[in-house]
Amino acid sequence: MTNRSATIPPSPVRGAAGLLAGLALGLAVLAGCSSQGASTDCGLDACTVTFEKGVEASATILGVEAKLVGAEGDQVTVEVAGEQLTLTTGQQATEAGGFAVTLDSVTDQQVKIRVSRNPGS
Repeated sequence: MTNRSATIPPSPVRGAAGLLAGLALGLAVLAGCSSQGASTDCGLDACTVTFEKGVEASATILGVEAKLVGAEGDQVTVEVAGEQLTLTTGQQATEAGGFAVTLDSVTDQQVKIRVSRNPGS
């Protein structure tokens, strides 16, 4: 008499669900966003950070910290990857620590910047 164990092939639905869960977890780890006084919207290579004015606002995005240092009129000072930058609305991207940083908008309540990985870095 021969004992054989039956192998049940994995369900395609379970396999797809596991793959999707793994991808979602991977994206969350890659984006690695956290914030205080700010909100973030991140993809794989770029994040938009909206800082609240009047509070100590910072966010950790793409493995670096971004802080709002100050804002006056349409000019904003931020610190990204340890480098302090002064940005104005409509200005071309400024490089900081291998990232391109632009100022999207400034209102009475918020400052919105975009931080993206420099392709050449």
